[in-house]
Amino acid sequence: MNSGKQARTRSRPIGILGGSFDPVHHGHLRVAIEAHEALDLDHVRLVPLHTPSHRNAPQTTAEVRVEMLRVIARAPIEIDLREIERGGVSYTVDTLTSLRSDWPDVPLCLLMGVDSYRSLPSWHRPKEILRLAHVVVAARPGSYDHDASGLDEIIGSAQADTVDDLHDSIAGRVFFLDIPLLPIASSELRARRAVGRDIRHLVPDIVNDIITDQGLYMA
Repeated sequence: MNSGKQARTRSRPIGILGGSFDPVHHGHLRVAIEAHEALDLDHVRLVPLHTPSHRNAPQTTAEVRVEMLRVIARAPIEIDLREIERGGVSYTVDTLTSLRSDWPDVPLCLLMGVDSYRSLPSWHRPKEILRLAHVVVAARPGSYDHDASGLDEIIGSAQADTVDDLHDSIAGRVFFLDIPLLPIASSELRARRAVGRDIRHLVPDIVNDIITDQGLYMA
């Protein structure tokens, strides 16, 4: 019986979530898992950066950040070390170019929060990002707008209305994913540790064990 909805023939999209992960916390995992389920993604790749272009360098070494990621990595989450291995300043457009060479015919969904979305015009070669991937903005309902300077020039009429839009093409759409985000930032966790406050409720237990055993983020 024909339901009237055309069956998907393209491979399921891959989610991409970049960041310093210094440390990885429940907020990161919430976005990855919610996006995987809501968007019917194949999996979500966490991509730790090497050197950021818009913020201070990570407080811990790449080796420690990767260790924290590896202990929480299980389906549907995978760890992608291409930015660490490439070295230098980590630009999203370079990472997406590399990912696109690995998956030339698979939709890629770049996951980001509202603040990152609003700052997109200041990113390195921002127009190329939409030529390489979809942009998925994870946000609370009603917490985003389209008024940030320069966004219209980049986004244009690319907004996707349905999840199917992300499956039907490999790149070029912007989708707003309404999910209940956890108000956690890695910088706040580091600040809590620096003054001796507990962060056990904000990171996975096994990550907290690494942080505690190695005395990370202490003043």
